[in-house]
Amino acid sequence: MYNILTLNSISEVGLNKLEPEKFAVSGEMANPDGIILRSYEMKDMELPEKLAGVARAGAGTNNIPIDKCSEKGIVVFNTPGANANAVKELVLTGIFLSSRKIVAGIEWAKELKGKENVDKLVEKGKGQFTGPEIKGKKLGVIGLGAIGVLVANAAVGLGMEVYGYDPYLSVDAAWNLSSDVIKAASMEALVAECDYITIHVPLNDSTRGMYNKELFAATKKGARLLNFARGGLVDTEALKTALADGTITEYITDFPDGEVIELENVICIPHLGASTPESEDNCAEMAAIELKQYLEYGIIKNSVNFPNCDAPYTGKARIALLHKNVSGMVGAITNILSADALNIDNMVNKSKGAWAYTLIDLDTFGGKADKLVEELGKIEGICRVRIVQEA
Repeated sequence: MYNILTLNSISEVGLNKLEPEKFAVSGEMANPDGIILRSYEMKDMELPEKLAGVARAGAGTNNIPIDKCSEKGIVVFNTPGANANAVKELVLTGIFLSSRKIVAGIEWAKELKGKENVDKLVEKGKGQFTGPEIKGKKLGVIGLGAIGVLVANAAVGLGMEVYGYDPYLSVDAAWNLSSDVIKAASMEALVAECDYITIHVPLNDSTRGMYNKELFAATKKGARLLNFARGGLVDTEALKTALADGTITEYITDFPDGEVIELENVICIPHLGASTPESEDNCAEMAAIELKQYLEYGIIKNSVNFPNCDAPYTGKARIALLHKNVSGMVGAITNILSADALNIDNMVNKSKGAWAYTLIDLDTFGGKADKLVEELGKIEGICRVRIVQEA
């Protein structure tokens, strides 16, 4: 029986993937094997000793202590693409909101309540809310992952001239991207060309504040900027200057904070990108399946800290090792197995940056499982040894 702790309200569609005869799921669990969460802040949380996997029902993992988890051999999963359509739809909404002054118009219309001749006042005052159509305008998409590709393709369908920039464009994303999307040579070239700019990259140390004063300086005068990725991607002080000097006509963000919400020509949406029942179901289902496959079979898919590793389970004894990506590790592992006269049926070793994962199927543990875990755990660079299946 595996114990699963939920740190947020998680869709039943996802939790139903965890069979009650194998998984105990609760919002109160002292020492869980796995955690499923959404936006709960884990960075100050003491990580339980048994914890083997954390699944984020969403794409962003900046609320999870990734480095700390890696050191303890805890695999962190996210659910890329599960909420992509929901975010895409809100981005398209943001493009229209930035262009047509719809929010300002609605707020103004509310002020007409109780006045006489409302219809005449509307006709007299509507001119102040004139805004351009998006057809034929240039849209720049920074980041062509699951969401960026959907936004780019949809904008092409709406008649926009779309430019994309992503130095790490994956093969799968490239296959799905419309051939009408124009490849930009750099972010600077993209922002200098486009009337509308939308950001779709993860927030990390290398991207924090990436839309800075230098990038604003390169931006086409009067552009409209959309941020439905993470608030920290845009430097607030640089944004203030860009709004004040007319570089940015309108800023639309799904991540309000105390400073940004006070600014003129800013529309703040209360983090609604993935707030659809379909998205919450998709994310929860994907997160639950990822955690289930890892705990039961050692299979890793969509981890942000350890490499993907998929070896079909054939009923043999299975052991998983999470370790640093250093030379000599596989030899050290196999030497111990050989010394214990244990025969390897299949072995997969994958690496991702500083970390690696080795999944081994043995004919049998021969009653030596506990001894094996102890011996392997003494190898320098091993951070966790886990018996996945005893066959």
